Amino acid sequence: MVTYDMTQTPVINVVDDIIAYAVKQGASDIHFDPRDDYLLVRIRIDGDLRDYSQIPKMYERNLITRIKLLANMNITESRLPQDGSIKGKIKDVEVETRVSTLPTNEGEKCVIRILDYSRSLEGIEALGFNETNFKKIQKMIMEPNGIILVTGATGSGKSTTVYSMLQVLNKKETNIITVEDPIEMNIEGLNQVQVNSEIGLDFATVLRSILRQDPNIILIGEIRDSETAKIAVRASITGHLVLSTIHTNNSLSTIERLLDMNVERYLLSSALTGIISQRLAKMLCPHCRKLAPTTPYEKKVFRLALNKEIEQTYVANPEGCPNCNNGYRDRIAVQEVLVINDEIRNALNQDDLDKEDLKKMVYTSDVITMLQDGLYKVIDGITSFDEIYRIIDIDDDLNIQKEVGNTAHADVPKTVINQEVPTSLMEDLQII
Repeated sequence: MVTYDMTQTPVINVVDDIIAYAVKQGASDIHFDPRDDYLLVRIRIDGDLRDYSQIPKMYERNLITRIKLLANMNITESRLPQDGSIKGKIKDVEVETRVSTLPTNEGEKCVIRILDYSRSLEGIEALGFNETNFKKIQKMIMEPNGIILVTGATGSGKSTTVYSMLQVLNKKETNIITVEDPIEMNIEGLNQVQVNSEIGLDFATVLRSILRQDPNIILIGEIRDSETAKIAVRASITGHLVLSTIHTNNSLSTIERLLDMNVERYLLSSALTGIISQRLAKMLCPHCRKLAPTTPYEKKVFRLALNKEIEQTYVANPEGCPNCNNGYRDRIAVQEVLVINDEIRNALNQDDLDKEDLKKMVYTSDVITMLQDGLYKVIDGITSFDEIYRIIDIDDDLNIQKEVGNTAHADVPKTVINQEVPTSLMEDLQII
């Protein structure tokens, strides 16, 4: 915990110091949480919130006011939520953030989200797709039309994946228009539209106008309602490639959500190109990770999911080292990629389609489930079994595989990533 002498240090310097430190540490968010006697400052690094400092209660209002000033927010309004942004240099550190305030019973809570576009700019090779899924992605984005959906929970890296695909598609001969709320990343060569619901500029309204702007590729920040879903699908079957995100857990639940939004079956079957579902797992530090024997439960999961006998895996060193935080450094996506084939298209046209039948079609169409992809990354020494257990409902995934007879690939598909990758455990142990 860092202690600031507020009697000697101006609030301006304290705020600058907190933001600059968080950016240097690769944090994704800074939380300012009001408590009875103090303002608790927490920083989220690699998905985990960590206590950073406690600011005396008497300086709370001044500190929040300083953040509001930096974010161009109304400093006199503390009864309503507000949104703003901070962009520029703070203590010689380039900063771009989104700021949100929320009134609570203890005072105003403030969260600063730090925007990091480095992974998006590196391209889809840096996103951790395994070889099989990477080839599927390349095939999907080369389609002249259709809709590609990236799904997952808030903070699962959906925007990073979408922007990485746009980097590949952004060429001089293409007209790319995006409609976002908010615009996460300014990209040269794109026409980006910021939604403003207060004046009636919502997703549906912008989409109708976009179709008259002769676009080749359309990015919809998020499909939130039935109207947006229907327009997006119609746009994709009239010669446009549409990219979007939606809050669902996997490929099957994404199809079900779109049907629940009353998207016409014949349109959905024609429009849907592919679905990328993902979650983020912390990466093991390659400098201090340790080999450990697998537990009986872990052996069982590897056997059922991959049909492999794994005796050892890499685990995190809880003591960590100067290069990491408690044995982990950075995060990687665990993905499930579904390319819609003719069998699924034909099934989507049937009004009496049974959920179990759809499940079998989805998960027997050469799909590597998120559990399987995560376990492959454990074998490669990129992440740990504990992380996969934390982010994936293993028992539910295994049940799906058991019901549909999903079998793992005979060869472990290596992870495609354009940076130094830890030595594969399979190579270390010469299991394969």
